[in-house]
Amino acid sequence: MHTTFQAPPDTDPAEAELAARLRLAVTRLHRRLRQHATVGLTPSQASALAGVDLLGSPTLGALATRESVQPPTMTKVVGALEERGLVARVQDPDDRRSVRLTLTPTGAETLRQSRSMRTAFLADRLHRLDPADRAGLAALTDLLERLVDMDDA
Repeated sequence: MHTTFQAPPDTDPAEAELAARLRLAVTRLHRRLRQHATVGLTPSQASALAGVDLLGSPTLGALATRESVQPPTMTKVVGALEERGLVARVQDPDDRRSVRLTLTPTGAETLRQSRSMRTAFLADRLHRLDPADRAGLAALTDLLERLVDMDDA
């Protein structure tokens, strides 16, 4: 389900190098953040839990699509979250044949703790930087948010 992107043939080598460095830095930061959010969930479970929160009350199919996995895989992940009391399946009030997922209070608290731990990790790292570097990182964050929100068109 992943799309492979190739840089246009006329890409500046410096831009390609920057893209590679940025990809590696973001990947490493993501890995470190996952390591500092130890709430006893696998990365797939943590991502699915966050997906339920983000989507509101998704169907299994909608969550599988968001997570880029096949429905049987999502069924297993959700089953593990259900066993831990983090999500619940509820009947769709508009379509009684359909089931939706909701966060339980325990699931919402687990997600809050995970996010809090990751934010604390980053805040500690930011605190160690000098003010000029923090200002530069704030500007970079604005750029990254724009980069993520760019249309693919």
